[in-house]
Amino acid sequence: MDVATEVLIAEDEPNIVELLTFILERAGCRARAVYDGEAAIEALRGIRPDVMILDLMLPKRDGYDVLKAVRGDSRLSDLPVVMLTAKGQEKDRKVAESLGVSAFITKPFSNQDVVDCVIGLAGR
Repeated sequence: MDVATEVLIAEDEPNIVELLTFILERAGCRARAVYDGEAAIEALRGIRPDVMILDLMLPKRDGYDVLKAVRGDSRLSDLPVVMLTAKGQEKDRKVAESLGVSAFITKPFSNQDVVDCVIGLAGR
């Protein structure tokens, strides 16, 4: 039996969390959401998802801070992280790439692109 891909969503917009959860679960993933950067780092101390979807603009700690924490933690350093953001300027993409983001998707996004990206990064 296939084990479902575990996805941690760090996103402060409830409508986007609801949409991401719906499309990922429909694709056979298990999704869990947190709504700020501190909660994302805290959740990662307890669980090891297969992929993390990370908003750039989060309360408490932004996506860059969370990504730095993930890449600086030997237990999580290889965790695939998808940056999902409305800030799609080239400089935002370059900063995210320099910090080791696995993929960068701008909002508004295609549901299929997000699902394909997550499943691809999870190696399913």
